[in-house]
Amino acid sequence: MANEEKKPVAQAKGGAVKRTNEKLPFFQRIKKWFREMRSELKKVVWPTPKQIGKNTLVALVMMAVSAIVLGGFDWLAGAAVRALMTLVG
Repeated sequence: MANEEKKPVAQAKGGAVKRTNEKLPFFQRIKKWFREMRSELKKVVWPTPKQIGKNTLVALVMMAVSAIVLGGFDWLAGAAVRALMTLVG
C-alpha cells in the first residue's frame, strides 16, 4: 500500500482561471465579470416551489410570534411605567 503510485489527476478543460499581472481594459473586465458570475450561478442549487412555500410559512410564523412576544414586553413595560407614575405622582 505504501509503495502504490498515485495517478495524476486530469485537468478540466477551461476550468482554471488564468492569472495575469496586467490590468484588462474596462469592457473586457465587465465581460469577464459576467462570464464568471454566470459560471457561479450554474453551481447554485435553487429551491423548489415546495421548499419556497415552506420557508415562507416558517418566516411568517416566526415574524408573528416575535411580534406577539415584543408586543407583550412592550405592554408589560408600559404597565410598569404607569404603576410607577401612580405611586410617585
